[in-house]
Amino acid sequence: MNLALKFTAPFLLLLFVWAGSSAQELDPLAPKTSATESKINAIESREASFVTIPHSLPDIPREFRGVWIATVSNIDWPLSPTDPWEKQKKDYLALLDYYKGLHFNAVIVQIRTAGDAFYPTDLAPWSKYLTGQQGTAPKTPEDPLAWMIDAAHQRGLEFHAWLNPYRATMDLNTAALSPKHDFNTHRKWMLKYSTKWYYDPGLPEVKAHLLQIIDEVVENYDIDAIHFDDYFYPYREPNLEFPDQASYAAYKKPGQSKDDWRRQNVDELILALSQTIKSKKPWVQFGISPFGVWRNKSKDPKGSPTQAGQTNYDDLFADVLLWMKNGWIDYLIPQLYWSMEHRLASHRILADWWSNTSYGVPIYLGNGPYKIRDDSDVAWKEPKELISQVHYGRTLPQIQGNAFFSAKSMYQKNQDIAQLLKTEVYDRPVLPPAFEPKTPVRISTPQVLDLQNLGSKIQLQLEKQLDPGIRYALIQGGNDLNSIHQAPLHKVWVGSNQKSSLDIPQLNSSYLAIRWVDSYGRVIQSQVLQLTKPSRP
Repeated sequence: MNLALKFTAPFLLLLFVWAGSSAQELDPLAPKTSATESKINAIESREASFVTIPHSLPDIPREFRGVWIATVSNIDWPLSPTDPWEKQKKDYLALLDYYKGLHFNAVIVQIRTAGDAFYPTDLAPWSKYLTGQQGTAPKTPEDPLAWMIDAAHQRGLEFHAWLNPYRATMDLNTAALSPKHDFNTHRKWMLKYSTKWYYDPGLPEVKAHLLQIIDEVVENYDIDAIHFDDYFYPYREPNLEFPDQASYAAYKKPGQSKDDWRRQNVDELILALSQTIKSKKPWVQFGISPFGVWRNKSKDPKGSPTQAGQTNYDDLFADVLLWMKNGWIDYLIPQLYWSMEHRLASHRILADWWSNTSYGVPIYLGNGPYKIRDDSDVAWKEPKELISQVHYGRTLPQIQGNAFFSAKSMYQKNQDIAQLLKTEVYDRPVLPPAFEPKTPVRISTPQVLDLQNLGSKIQLQLEKQLDPGIRYALIQGGNDLNSIHQAPLHKVWVGSNQKSSLDIPQLNSSYLAIRWVDSYGRVIQSQVLQLTKPSRP
């Protein structure tokens, strides 16, 4: 929906003020309120600082460019769990700035690794990967997660909150767990398998607990998405059966196989999570990053021509195709961490398969730069292997971007590959994909009344408070109207703050292009302003 408004003289300014005063006042014949009249009179009583130019702006290209920031075992961040919070903040900002500089537009940050949390909650103890000891709070009055989200948004990056649902511990050293960990407070929920403890996905109480966790995060934080990776039921260990016989006996349907029952457990969680998220904040996306192979063709004619040792459907009991068919998830990032021509699971073949099996759900390809120069597959010694994968995904109709695991793989090492990626593929910033709401949403379009020069920045004075559905403003400045759309793009985050003014960069230009973007990522209005008084101090 493009709500861009075009105006013509001589009634330009008057119509401009009328048009944005409220959703009802989109009708220029609607009666003016006294407040509107006073604002018009105030503007007319002095020289206007701009006029609106009826100039059409082209659409900005869209592509998801995400990076996973893994906190489990301090893979990416924090670099050390015992570092002071201020040092951890500095390291986090450096990571964000690095990927912003590479023209990425989203970070997928792990906020729950194994029954713990990177935010204050009564539902889980503080993560040891943040504070050095599970259950010990960080030494700061700040809420770490709220700060992390805001830091990402201020850099124009979406924040996808990544949680692991079923993994309860990373090892069998339960003595190191906090007394508040679910292992100690709800031992009946726990099953030991190989070297870890897991929540039993077959228990209704476990599902209810996980729903409560997600509900709290969505309610309390200004996130853009809830994100799960590939860990549902654990990957199979040789000659070792997951010990869920008791819950299977208690809750299976008559004649239901254990495999079907397990898939049902995961399906029910995904559906309930989707409903929970959308009922709370319908603009918050729900994304899944499954293992790269749904099923091998040898087991199912609908499967991919691969020979994966384990698959989503048969081993992790995650029927991701069902979730896409039913519209339970907003995007999928299959982890295609193999090289383009890998013998058993080719990145090329799987990219084709997922593009053809998307059911209309946006597919972003998961790439594995952690393998660069560090894998038995010699293809990863070729500097352009990763670049070739991204280029190939762009040729497929349903592929709308990429995500890279993990952050340190192109930050702490392989920076030459990262620069190659920027030079050859990510040479300009783009917007992440937009999403249509399931039910119509009416958002009042912002209207600029005046520009205040504040030296290093310009303050837009708005006709009224911003609609809470406005997410951010995209700003470009230039002295040539015909090329302004090629100027550097500045994303100014608004979030849910209902402001009546907005500070934007001082661009020292004759024209300003402003696009207002809503919480679904849609551009709801575009405007080009010609400054009639110098914007320089």
